[in-house]
Amino acid sequence: MISPLLLAFVPSALAITTWGQCGGSGWTGTGTCEGSVCSTINPYYAQCVPGTAAASLTTTRRTTTTAGPTMTTSSRRSTSAVPTTATTPATTATPSGTAGNFFAGRQIYANPYYASEIEAAIPSLPASLRPAASAVADVGTFVWLDTAAKVPTVDIYLSNIEEINANRGSDPETIGAFVVYDLPDRDCAALASNGEYSIANGGMAKYKAYIDAIAANIKKHPNTKVALVIEPDSLGNLVTNLNVQKCANAKNTYIEGVTYALKTLNLDNVAMYIDGAHGGWLGWPANIGPAADLFAQVYKAAGSPKAVRGLATNVSNYNGFRLSTAPPYTESNPNFDEQRYVNAIAPLLQANGFPAHFIVDQGRSGVQPTQQQAQGDWCNVIGTGFGTRPTANTGDPLVDAIVWVKPGGESDGTSDTSSPRYDAHCGYSDALKPAPEAGTWFQAYFEQLLRNANPSF
Repeated sequence: MISPLLLAFVPSALAITTWGQCGGSGWTGTGTCEGSVCSTINPYYAQCVPGTAAASLTTTRRTTTTAGPTMTTSSRRSTSAVPTTATTPATTATPSGTAGNFFAGRQIYANPYYASEIEAAIPSLPASLRPAASAVADVGTFVWLDTAAKVPTVDIYLSNIEEINANRGSDPETIGAFVVYDLPDRDCAALASNGEYSIANGGMAKYKAYIDAIAANIKKHPNTKVALVIEPDSLGNLVTNLNVQKCANAKNTYIEGVTYALKTLNLDNVAMYIDGAHGGWLGWPANIGPAADLFAQVYKAAGSPKAVRGLATNVSNYNGFRLSTAPPYTESNPNFDEQRYVNAIAPLLQANGFPAHFIVDQGRSGVQPTQQQAQGDWCNVIGTGFGTRPTANTGDPLVDAIVWVKPGGESDGTSDTSSPRYDAHCGYSDALKPAPEAGTWFQAYFEQLLRNANPSF
């Protein structure tokens, strides 16, 4: 989850340092943010964030002497045309989705908000890590639209991208990348990322308005390419967690919401990747078939939108892409890495008429094996590092790109057991503690990712 838009805060006598808590449900502290601004993250938590962050939402990407991570593969260098994707396993039942590899010859926008978070963190880092941190700020990452209040940033960022492309030409073309993440009763099988809408309080109507607003902002920029990840964890929870009452209650709402998003965001300049969980979740033999069936069901219910390119896997997770041996915590799962998972589910998707192309999040997968006690441990896992930089040179024709969907350094969830959004996973022995609320800056975790980056910065 990405950090919030900035709101005003009434000052009081005591100073609160940057990244400290300054409000929220049950908070009894006093004070004012020192050299920063109190930002409401969600109804439960407010945090002091750098005062420059508000301005960064309206500025262009900071000028650097390097172009940032390119999605151009070594065999596809071109300044005049975007090449098509490599062929995928043939089947007459499979639609093409968005034509060609959406990421080839392009780079993801390095958004100024994530850069501002990093820049604010740099003074507190050891001097030896500061150059690496500056380099991370130039890596293109996805922007999480996890509240309706963040939707206007779509227009702001796409305007910035238009300016970048106008100044740089098409060498390489910069594209927008966003995560659609605001379903009613979101995160039904956990607590750390509960959202702003509930089914009981008209959440579906509000969600559709949220989707409509995203579409309206994208339509203002018809010549700018936009990649979208659609609703992390939502459909995965419907495959494995219907024994959780909240997930059972949310089943029809999730399907309706995702279907509406796919229909409404089916635009010519958009490529959508429905969240496909990860190999440690849906890659198990008992789960992979039902998962493929569900993805195809929702895709067809939306009218088989041409902008749906495939699935996004390993979002906010830690799995390696291509491992030679199975880590011990994967137990007997045959699809213990993401390449195995992608290649196992692709034929099942194709047989169901679903476009089997993938993007894989490797933003925090630099250390393999991880120190997870179980492959399902997802919260602020210790010992992780930044992973492979975004690239379209994946070595697998099914995989359009390695990407960074999760902005490394933002927390997965709080370790404070008194918080309404405390999830037990964030208190496990393999979770770094103390940890702030999901989506807020976690300085110690960012430093860990820097130290363990592979490849290093």
